[in-house]
Amino acid sequence: MRLGTTQQGRCIAPERPAGRNVAPVRVSLSVRSLRSRLRHVPSWRVSSSPAAESAGGVGTASPTAALERTSLVPDTLREMEQDTELQQHLAALAAAGQQALTRDERLKRQRSLDALGAPSFYATCQSRGVAPLKRSPARILQLNIGLYCNQACSHCHVESSPRRTAEQASRETVDRCLALLGGAATHGTEGAITTLDITGGAPELNTNFRYLVEQAAPLGVEIIDRCNLTVLLEPGQEDLVDFLARHKVRVVASLPCYSESNVDQQRGRGVFERSIAGLRLLNAAGYGVEGSGLLLDLVYNPGGAFLAPDQAKLEAAYKSELGSAYGIVFNRLLALNNMPIKRFADWLVRRDKLQSYMGLLVDNFNPETGASLMCRDTVSVRWDGTVYDCDFNQQLDMAIAQPGASASSRPLSIWDIQSLDELTGRPIRCDNHCYGCTAGSGSSCQGAVA
Repeated sequence: MRLGTTQQGRCIAPERPAGRNVAPVRVSLSVRSLRSRLRHVPSWRVSSSPAAESAGGVGTASPTAALERTSLVPDTLREMEQDTELQQHLAALAAAGQQALTRDERLKRQRSLDALGAPSFYATCQSRGVAPLKRSPARILQLNIGLYCNQACSHCHVESSPRRTAEQASRETVDRCLALLGGAATHGTEGAITTLDITGGAPELNTNFRYLVEQAAPLGVEIIDRCNLTVLLEPGQEDLVDFLARHKVRVVASLPCYSESNVDQQRGRGVFERSIAGLRLLNAAGYGVEGSGLLLDLVYNPGGAFLAPDQAKLEAAYKSELGSAYGIVFNRLLALNNMPIKRFADWLVRRDKLQSYMGLLVDNFNPETGASLMCRDTVSVRWDGTVYDCDFNQQLDMAIAQPGASASSRPLSIWDIQSLDELTGRPIRCDNHCYGCTAGSGSSCQGAVA
């Protein structure tokens, strides 16, 4: 398999994107240099707790540490204005519209596959012995509660940013999801929903986020908050960590590398330091600490046109680097491939790498991932209630169709079904981007699948 340097199980330095004024990238920082940087911490950073360090050697955030909170939003908006590639995309979006850009993006992927002589994803699955792509009983209800975010990451497949203020789930949408969740958890005929997966954007910044968590907690399902970490430092979120801990919410936090330069390259200047401060707040509340019952998982995604490395090896490297340098502890690392859609697709096209990346995905197709593809047992709901097989299809507007209707008819919504069991056995909508989920060890919102 053409995994390249990712086989070593470490963070890889991304290429420097045009239009961003950033310092040269280093592969990683040594423990000594990381410790030296801690002597010059910004005013909003949280210092390690001496008591915690003396008790167990794990530096965590002091719950009483003073914290001056400033929003990341102004910095993000300023970087967006300075990002020439992003401005070009926004100009194209204004001129052609989102549907036209999505069609053009798909056509470019297909042309790349045609040039490679690669078969369709369906044909590849069939020839390699993957079980028919049909939905099994739903286990995970994933709600994208809105696209507003205090960051604008270069790899973001949902293209979130502080500008996405319109796309927010209403109380009506949240209540309908809760009704379906409650019915599945208590009366499911084929198996109960075990997980409510809340994503965004920065889901915590939606006005209905806490209401959703509070109403879902008594249903006995695992609740996941897909957190960007910097949101924990936003003004008005001072009690967010305590809220999450009180409701036993599992935090799945984005941290695409343990290197400051790599993280800031993808996610914006200063994000790494804020992320470390957020992790310390979570550790101080017990998150990631053995025996606490509060789960903290981190998410890695590549910083360029290569596949995610071995998840177990990379997890060991993360725990070593973050533990030694910052005293950070966490439970698991989830290693995800970058999907060739939206901002990452634009990045590939501008560097003339789309065809080679599609070739990498095809060459590394792994039939062992087929049985555990997340689209089999995950129901993805958009902020407006439209239903999809997965979060990636959601961003490409590939909704599940009404029963007996064509894919081009009115999409299925949460108000069209009385139970999530109605989706069992339905064919899964796939297209050329799906090669991203079956390459190497596979990729899903829960990490590697093979």
